[in-house]
Amino acid sequence: MYELDLDRIDLRILDHLQGHARASNLELAEAANLSPAQCHRRHRRLEEAGYVGRYETRLNAARMGLTVVAFIHVSMERSHIRELQKFKDLLANLPEVQECYSVTGDFDYVLKVVARDLPALSRFLMDTLMRLPGVAAVRSSVCMDEIKCTSALPLPA
Repeated sequence: MYELDLDRIDLRILDHLQGHARASNLELAEAANLSPAQCHRRHRRLEEAGYVGRYETRLNAARMGLTVVAFIHVSMERSHIRELQKFKDLLANLPEVQECYSVTGDFDYVLKVVARDLPALSRFLMDTLMRLPGVAAVRSSVCMDEIKCTSALPLPA
């Protein structure tokens, strides 16, 4: 991976991609005020430099029957260092876990979890998460209303 000096055209391309990941090269070129060939070269260069992490489709969780979003704070046993990689590997394969962060403060990890309903969330917590190696305690907060959910980054003007 190499560093690029991003100019305003690169930023226009990245900004457009954040909101329109499926844009054709022609659409992207129009948004960046470039010829399609120039745009394609820049787009490929930005991908190769690692500025574009991946493309994905964001499904509507509620339409998929996943009506509960919870943020779970996980505390690990103090001797968890021996189980850390096993914990991370198992956690990475749990489809209910959308995001996981190692954090500072009173807890070791914060997870964003989706579930069909509250009983499903309870089963996930008791039968899955609490049984992972090294987990000492969990505390959950159920989301009442989603105010903002985006993966778009603020880009310089």
